[in-house]
Amino acid sequence: MAEETQSPWRRFAEQARAGELYLDDEAAARQVIGACKQRLDDLEALRQLAGRCENVSGFGDFDMADVLAGKFRKQATDTDNSLDSIIAKDIEVVKDMRDIMAISIARLNGQDYTNSAAITAIIDSVGE
Repeated sequence: MAEETQSPWRRFAEQARAGELYLDDEAAARQVIGACKQRLDDLEALRQLAGRCENVSGFGDFDMADVLAGKFRKQATDTDNSLDSIIAKDIEVVKDMRDIMAISIARLNGQDYTNSAAITAIIDSVGE
């Protein structure tokens, strides 16, 4: 991904993985992970709902109706600014935020955070 199109949270996640950035408050990091889990659930539900927007109909049997349906379909999917693309970008940002918090917890507890299994274990442990 080009540097200028990369989200700030992706850069922060890379800095956290490199050991350059972390949150120095385990309780706050755990709360953010919990909020990220909820936000990811909400975005997944929204993505499923948005998927239904690909089926556009009811504008009539005119050529112009087909053009209009195509424009609505294009807003829902398959472009950089379509609904499904925006939701996917938001999901990636929330995952980066969540990973930063998990890395912070790992660093504060002296745990390994260099592999995805260790980060996943920390994320899964929040809320138990």
